[in-house]
Amino acid sequence: MPRFELAMLPTPLQEAPRLAKAIGLDRLLIKRDDNTGLAFGGNKARKLEYLVADAMRQGADMLLTLGAPQSNHCRMTAAAARVAGMECELVLNGRPIDEVQGNMLLDRLFGAQWIFAGDRKSSEVMAERADHLRADGHRPYVIPGGGSNGLGALGYVGCAFELAQQLDERSEHPRYIVCAGGSCGTLSGLTLGVALAGLDAQVVGVSISRSVPDRVARVREIVIDSCEHLDIATPIATPEIWGDYIGPGYGMQTELSERALTTVAMAEGIVLDPVYTAKAFGGLIGEIQAGRVKRSDLVVFVHTGGTPALFADPSLYWHPDPT
Repeated sequence: MPRFELAMLPTPLQEAPRLAKAIGLDRLLIKRDDNTGLAFGGNKARKLEYLVADAMRQGADMLLTLGAPQSNHCRMTAAAARVAGMECELVLNGRPIDEVQGNMLLDRLFGAQWIFAGDRKSSEVMAERADHLRADGHRPYVIPGGGSNGLGALGYVGCAFELAQQLDERSEHPRYIVCAGGSCGTLSGLTLGVALAGLDAQVVGVSISRSVPDRVARVREIVIDSCEHLDIATPIATPEIWGDYIGPGYGMQTELSERALTTVAMAEGIVLDPVYTAKAFGGLIGEIQAGRVKRSDLVVFVHTGGTPALFADPSLYWHPDPT
């Protein structure tokens, strides 16, 4: 499949001994996809390699996508557009906000234009905006939220093969491969890729916003779409979903996600993000505490990035006790 190179690959597979001890595991490996290189890194670089290649094949002059105001996907799409010599427009969820910080600051730095969807569905607003842009003579390429469709998920099919090679070189056999389950492109690609690569590991998605049946159905939909792009039969590939760690809702912290953010930073000097990776790692902590993940289970945690969102979350601005 055509790819437009955006990511610095392969990303490291890092041993995390102090963190493993802190959370009650004998071994823990972290797949550092926060180090993909594009615009502070993150998982979207792998997806955008396939999506931007398709946009260029279609002669697009603009990337158009949607997301929350602190969307990592929007930030990386804006950067990818610059690498490809295109413009970028964003449709942001909800009502306009005045304070530009975190990912929005980077969106602006990359020259992206944005509008807010207000009380309407952002997907409907994006479809209307695409029609207006075409009427004005532009050639927008519309990317779904998170870059999560069958084409974008191929980035994580490739990641699974990359991971399989790294594990083989180290003679490692993980029990679980854990990632955040948001728009499910990463989770779907890993699920399909692990099946195709023949890895004997259970792919797990920690839901950060939706119910378990919803996430399973979404993964299945994306996997089928990816197989159509690859012209292969759809294998029996179903992820395990940990659905008990959503808390009050999307983007809202929990006791476990706050603990994960601090524990990972203190143990290994690795920074998670408050929306996705902290909640996913909090889910891993929760499953260990519940005894469903055993101390002897080797876990690979896929760090999907998202750190700029830290600088837009006022709840994290605390003053340490000087004593």
